[in-house]
Amino acid sequence: MESVIKIQNLYKSYGKNSVLKGISFDVKKGEIFALLGTNGAGKTTTLECIEELRKYDEGETFIDGKFGVQLQSTSLPENIKVIEALTLFSKWNDCKLDNDFSSRIGLDTIKNKQYVELSTGQKRKLHLAIVLIGNPDIIFLDEPTAGLDVEGRIVLHDEIRRLKGQGKTIVMASHDMAEVEDLCDTIAILKDGKIAFIGSPEELTMQVSSVYTMHLKLSENISFFPLTTCVYKETIQNYSIFETSNIGDSLSELLTIAKVKKVQIYDLKIEHPSLERRFMEIAKEEK
Repeated sequence: MESVIKIQNLYKSYGKNSVLKGISFDVKKGEIFALLGTNGAGKTTTLECIEELRKYDEGETFIDGKFGVQLQSTSLPENIKVIEALTLFSKWNDCKLDNDFSSRIGLDTIKNKQYVELSTGQKRKLHLAIVLIGNPDIIFLDEPTAGLDVEGRIVLHDEIRRLKGQGKTIVMASHDMAEVEDLCDTIAILKDGKIAFIGSPEELTMQVSSVYTMHLKLSENISFFPLTTCVYKETIQNYSIFETSNIGDSLSELLTIAKVKKVQIYDLKIEHPSLERRFMEIAKEEK
């Protein structure tokens, strides 16, 4: 699959503060690409350099196609109405408004509201609608669901999938691990101004050490017995909590102890490592 975005050895500093230290990555046509990192890692700076909104110090950027940008913070005149903003941008782009799209994301019900009256979530929807007016090939989204309620997030996620289905390429920065895991094909994690990881969500969950959490509700506490395959952590609401990197061996050991000691097992829950946990293991700051 061809690359529509190519970034090579990108450097950016603000005074003596070096933010980007030679990052490189490609984005394939038709994929949803997520740029992740802790606060200050350089996600927004990277997007702004690619979008040519900010000058970088060194490196090369290449974009093949028309692109639209939904910024993290966008301002429109306070008194402009939603329908007026949409009409204005449609005239600038010499195209018709997509009333079906406006209806799907709920803009038709607020079309006569002034910008100053909109909630944060409503503004995010309007900004996205403006971005899509020009029918871009590549769409940049910086925290696209920030401020949206659950229903709004679901609607917007459906629209992002629909755009992907149309062959659009989407590059997004997000703090929401569930959102990233659900939507994205490729993830790049920024740490200390460099790419610390790049790959699929599945590859991310497999790369870092696998630690599973087991919750056992028992008739008696067995945590004081010597354990060789897992570690007892604590007891919460009658559940004994153990951590392990090998579920099979640990379950076998705990079940054997319970059987020998005639301890009843009332419930068992296993928590698989989350994408968020994997992200934090890679991206957290060194102490």
